[in-house]
Amino acid sequence: MRHRHFTQRSDRPDTDPTRDRGEFGWGPGPRHRGRRRRGDIRIALLFGLEAGPAHGYELIQRLGERTGGRWKPSPGSVYPTLQMLEEEGLVSAAEQDGKKVYELTDAGREALSERAAAGGPPWMGPEAGGPHGDLRAAVGQLVMAAKQIGMGGDPAQVEAATGILTDARRKLYQLLAES
Repeated sequence: MRHRHFTQRSDRPDTDPTRDRGEFGWGPGPRHRGRRRRGDIRIALLFGLEAGPAHGYELIQRLGERTGGRWKPSPGSVYPTLQMLEEEGLVSAAEQDGKKVYELTDAGREALSERAAAGGPPWMGPEAGGPHGDLRAAVGQLVMAAKQIGMGGDPAQVEAATGILTDARRKLYQLLAES
């Protein structure tokens, strides 16, 4: 038997009663998509240090630039990971101008070359754009347009937008079915 506090509230008009995400929105859904796997930050920092020594903030900027702004890790994930990489002997740290600057060690360069031989992180290189990046950008623009209609459109516009999106979804699945 399910209790009401574990199911989605059906008395709110903006909710879909067929999707159960719990009272607090946990579970599968938009807020869980696009998260990086735990090991990605480690590899990303090693790739970031490949360009030369850097402090944490500089690495955050490098990663943001190398991904075209699609991913900029938080200091809360960068600094502990750098400390862990230092403890593992993959990076070394030195104090310069009052900042802790990190540099790849020989072991770190070796780990990086092994990863690069395996293909490296596809979300880091210039190929991160291309057709997949273009698709992500197009989806993001579509979402923004739909949000604007949802927030400021009249009922006829909302209904028309819903039809357009439903048709687009069908066409995308048809494209997959044809291949």
